[in-house]
Amino acid sequence: MPSRPARSTAVDNTEATAFVEELNYDGSGVAHVDGKAVFIDGALPGERVRFRYRRRHRRYDTGQVVEILAQSPDRIREPACPYFGTCGGCSLQHLAPAAQLVAKQRVLHDNLTHIGKVAPADWLPPLPGPLWGYRRKARLGVRLVPKKGGVLVGFRERKRSFVTPLADCKILDPRLAALLPALPALISGLSCPQRIPQIEVAAGDRDAALVFRHLDPLTETDRARLQAFGEHHAVQIHVQAHGPESVQALWPPRPPLLSYGLPAHGIEILFAANEFTQVNAAVNARLVDAVVELLDPQPREVVLDLFCGVGNFTLPLARRAAQVVGMEGSAALVQRAQANAGHNKVANADFRHIDLYSEETPIAWEGLHFEKVLLDPPRSGAMGAIKQLPTAHLPSRIVYVSCYPATLARDSEYLVHALGFRLLSAGIVDMFPHTSHMEAIAVFARE
Repeated sequence: MPSRPARSTAVDNTEATAFVEELNYDGSGVAHVDGKAVFIDGALPGERVRFRYRRRHRRYDTGQVVEILAQSPDRIREPACPYFGTCGGCSLQHLAPAAQLVAKQRVLHDNLTHIGKVAPADWLPPLPGPLWGYRRKARLGVRLVPKKGGVLVGFRERKRSFVTPLADCKILDPRLAALLPALPALISGLSCPQRIPQIEVAAGDRDAALVFRHLDPLTETDRARLQAFGEHHAVQIHVQAHGPESVQALWPPRPPLLSYGLPAHGIEILFAANEFTQVNAAVNARLVDAVVELLDPQPREVVLDLFCGVGNFTLPLARRAAQVVGMEGSAALVQRAQANAGHNKVANADFRHIDLYSEETPIAWEGLHFEKVLLDPPRSGAMGAIKQLPTAHLPSRIVYVSCYPATLARDSEYLVHALGFRLLSAGIVDMFPHTSHMEAIAVFARE
């Protein structure tokens, strides 16, 4: 199902019953009442429910389950996390893991069919991973709310801006989850607890780190308190006064970069705590393996890796290709990717800084002959980059890794119907179990 329009109309608390047909992209159940779509939080496909309307819109309505009249056999009656239903970190813990995969593939299928007007010749088997303790990166909200006991640290509430205070989190890496009970007291003891809006948490294979965003300057006492916390819990402490470029290490003074390994390719990726990496290391390793296999670079081929980040795919591909050219819109990530190439002694990877979002940007790869392309864009998709591909010398194969099925479908329509590619295969990558978020992978080829 496509995402809902944002504009709402009247609030409505009346109740009705409905049969739930499928899951929407955000994890809500989709039903129809008098021919009008209703998105019902807490409802699962195959269930008949009584629900309370929340808002009426012109094209659809929203609601919340009040009572389950006929239950799905895939429903988990007692989700593992006591915060489920309030915390916005997860939205699908009430659905059996195998059924989550089926629902996510259905979302991908519907987007490709209805938005892209395409269908893969084959469906790839889902790429699953660990169900718990997988999340190595997250942003925790922080709020000082005296009426609720002081400082609250946790994820935002589902569809609300309030913070759910967490003493544990089943999906966070255990090294990060173990810090949750101590964080409120730490922040309460600072000079400006009301001016700490978030904590970015990150973990690599060996080390973990916290990045404290602060809107007021920290005192020396504040810094000493944060440093003591880091020493006691053996976690790196960083502070951030402004944008990402202002992040500074507090403890240790010169901390090692975080890292994760891709052992099948002999690669170790280094990254800073605030730099983008995939949150699920185990699934990311499987995804890298799949991308290399599906793109199948040959020893004499040149590969173009667009939205290359820190080199997560670029460097493994370079182990098999003649050359890989990685392009990225962030200059800082290009520098990190270049450093990672040196760290891994990869000499045939070239990295370039370019705006990949504008269709009018001068073509940075003009004159470069490449046989295959990897796309791994953000939610906004890769249309700008795709429209820069030289139509006279299109690649023989494209592998597209997506974090948002709607833009993957939109871009697939252009690749197939405008450029003449065939959609060979597609499938889901379960990077975020128990949430509605998903990664997808698609393979396109030309004769």
